[in-house]
Amino acid sequence: MIIKKVLNNNVVMTENHQGQEVVVMGKGLAFQKKAGQVIEEDKIEKIFKLEDQTIYDKLIELLKDTPEKYLELADKVLQYATSQLPYKLDEYLYIALTDHLHFAISRYKQGIELKNALHWEIRKYYKEEYRVALHALDIIEEEANVRFAEDEAASIALHLVNSQLSDGHIDETIQITKMVNNILTIVRYHYQVPLDEDSVSYDRFLTHLRFFALRYVRKEVAEGQQTDDFLLEQVKSKYQEAYRCSEKVAKYVEKDFNWVIGDDEKIYLTLHIHRVTQRLQ
Repeated sequence: MIIKKVLNNNVVMTENHQGQEVVVMGKGLAFQKKAGQVIEEDKIEKIFKLEDQTIYDKLIELLKDTPEKYLELADKVLQYATSQLPYKLDEYLYIALTDHLHFAISRYKQGIELKNALHWEIRKYYKEEYRVALHALDIIEEEANVRFAEDEAASIALHLVNSQLSDGHIDETIQITKMVNNILTIVRYHYQVPLDEDSVSYDRFLTHLRFFALRYVRKEVAEGQQTDDFLLEQVKSKYQEAYRCSEKVAKYVEKDFNWVIGDDEKIYLTLHIHRVTQRLQ
């Protein structure tokens, strides 16, 4: 492989044998070398190939100011996450997590530890991601000799959730989490009972709420849909309490987000609310 650009003594840009641009890392790989020279392949320790050109360019830009050890650390965390989670992680996580770990570890060494305001919600609603993130703390301690508090696990878990839901926009994930939390609180208060968080119905409801909130933050609100009036009346009649609860949710969403949800959405909410509460009534 021929060096296209030297980023530092240990990292270069090049092309693999298929002609794809890659980032190649290895100790002393580019020492006293320049573009156009051959890479000593026995020094290669890691090759990063990203499919998205925009993300690839951002990674190159990031590595100009960020030591490559943080990319290696992020890669170890993401390899573990990929082996544990049932969905594909977005490539943007290489950027987001590398940058996050660099900042978090630098902050830690200055004696600054920040609390994650969403720690409780993340641990509660994103259990698999949080479990993976707790193990990530062990990886970080082993590789960087830094032991974070569990608030940092919540921050890492948020990046994993963000990869699934929001294509790299973590502010969207925060908004989604807050909306989901408040809707679940409305349901609990309406029925005056705790929800069975280990039930399949709860998992289904949680998934529905996440994507319900995602549609709002992405402004994917359907307009002009025809509601099945007969189905609506059937649902209102058969699941009266759940429908009353769905109307409370609709009022909350309208008041706090200026989003008027349609009858179709109320039908889905009603059915989920009924399923998640029927054993508790």
